[in-house]
Amino acid sequence: MPKKKQASRTKNRRDEHGVYERRAYRGKAAFPAKDREERDSFAPRTKRTGRPNGMNRTAGDRYGRTARPNERGTEFREERSIREENLVIGRNPVTEAIRSGRSIDKIYMAAGAEGSVVKIRAMARDAGIPVETVPRMVLDRMTGNGRHQGVAAEAAAHEYSTVEEILENARRKGEDPLIVVLDEINDPHNLGAIIRSAECAGAHGLVIPKRNACGLTQTVARASAGAIETMPVARVTNLARTLEELRGEGIWIAAVDMDGATYYEQEHELSGPLAIVVGGEGHGIGRLVKENCDYVLSLPMRGSINSLNASNAAAVILYGIRRARDTKQGI
Repeated sequence: MPKKKQASRTKNRRDEHGVYERRAYRGKAAFPAKDREERDSFAPRTKRTGRPNGMNRTAGDRYGRTARPNERGTEFREERSIREENLVIGRNPVTEAIRSGRSIDKIYMAAGAEGSVVKIRAMARDAGIPVETVPRMVLDRMTGNGRHQGVAAEAAAHEYSTVEEILENARRKGEDPLIVVLDEINDPHNLGAIIRSAECAGAHGLVIPKRNACGLTQTVARASAGAIETMPVARVTNLARTLEELRGEGIWIAAVDMDGATYYEQEHELSGPLAIVVGGEGHGIGRLVKENCDYVLSLPMRGSINSLNASNAAAVILYGIRRARDTKQGI
């Protein structure tokens, strides 16, 4: 049997058993794009659809440019948004970024990467930086098929502050602290809009969690319309513990929830030292965080929709607080 024909049959048998799709899922090399056309020409086709046999969908179809929106739409949108951010690409650049103390939101590592990547993972753990393992082809898309060497870091668009700096900001202005605490806000446009509203309403800073939440990306910076430059944002490991520390500073903690017992315009509840907690999109405020709140503010819902967008709810509450404080000062 000619070698070329034998190699084609071997390739065909591997495709039928899904070898290449499993390799692609693990982040290993599947069929290169230049070989897809050749591979498809050898693959047997079903009578019903005329498409290659096996899973009735090729590795290129499932993981490449022709994938159906409902199969990988969310993943693709997330990768596309990451490509817009400040990425530090390559092993040495990422290592130096960690050593220099640069603000890094997350590090992405290709599945199966070895060598100095193991050291980078240890450095990230010591620095408290989240690490996510992704298939190598996902990292290719994020970096524009650049020479990433199996690792890329998503750097923050602005330096983070601390909770102590936020409290000092309030003391410097001679005002009762007003702090916005966000529990797992994942949409960068929502985060940017909340930063903008907080700055306009006279808040002294924001607190966000390190994990399961959006960081200070370029998209957030654009959505904030420049407010990110003047509004301190602290990133903490444990929100519940941070709320306990704020309570120790004499600050009342108020959650924002549609089932709250306190109407948001009760001025005596809003004019003193206050931290408001706004929950993430979809699931709201987490149980442990909510248990550390002193009371729950409610926004009246008079329409058929039972909730507001997180950034809209934060804006309404912030200006309710602004009105209560101005009324107390006779402004």
